[in-house]
Amino acid sequence: MDPPSSLKLLGSWADSHTHRVQLALKLKGLGFEYQEEDVINPSPALLLHNPVYKKVPVLLHNDRPVVESVVILQYIDETWADNPIMPADPFDRALARFWCHFAEDKASLCQKAAVDQVHDNLKLLERELRDGEFKGKRFFGGDKIGLLDIVLGCGSYWLAVFEEVMEVKLVDPGTFPAFHAWLKDFEEQNEVKETIPAIDKLLEYARGIRQMMLSLSNGTSTTAPATAGTTSAINVTVDGSSG
Repeated sequence: MDPPSSLKLLGSWADSHTHRVQLALKLKGLGFEYQEEDVINPSPALLLHNPVYKKVPVLLHNDRPVVESVVILQYIDETWADNPIMPADPFDRALARFWCHFAEDKASLCQKAAVDQVHDNLKLLERELRDGEFKGKRFFGGDKIGLLDIVLGCGSYWLAVFEEVMEVKLVDPGTFPAFHAWLKDFEEQNEVKETIPAIDKLLEYARGIRQMMLSLSNGTSTTAPATAGTTSAINVTVDGSSG
């Protein structure tokens, strides 16, 4: 096994896809060096190691880049066997990959017009938790956080930020009790608390991004937030908004 110094993560503090990789590394017990990126003005290192998409996160393992968060998560799990985040059973692995694809492909929302779309997506997840293959499980990964929990969870916390900023209700515990209970349990895990920024910091960031977007749409200029991340607060997804 390579020493922790062989791992370096290029990411952004407010980016949920970066949080996915950070959380996976913590759960696996792997140390890593971290480099904060300004995604508006990416560093030469980011452009060098991800010339195709030019975005975070990028994981460097012995200076070899792995890009796209779900790909990175699977690479981590396949490279270091201890504390697995992928199921051992092939069917369960396929199921986790399918729902990860769902999160990437279907679970996005943009402003109030898409609230119904988010609710439709949450209904599908609620059904799977209550009556589908994940019925009776504490997490999607079983008794412990797994790949799908990481993909869905590192982004679902933005739903609360979106509710506050846009004054809408998304995760109603009465409508989505199983999903709500899963999300609260996920958020209470120590590794998650160590990874996800404080909600007030995310709210401040989201309001700044929203104000900037509104100013741009009105043809006026404004100063972007000091720490550039992603537009997660405007284009919220159940899984995030970067790579």
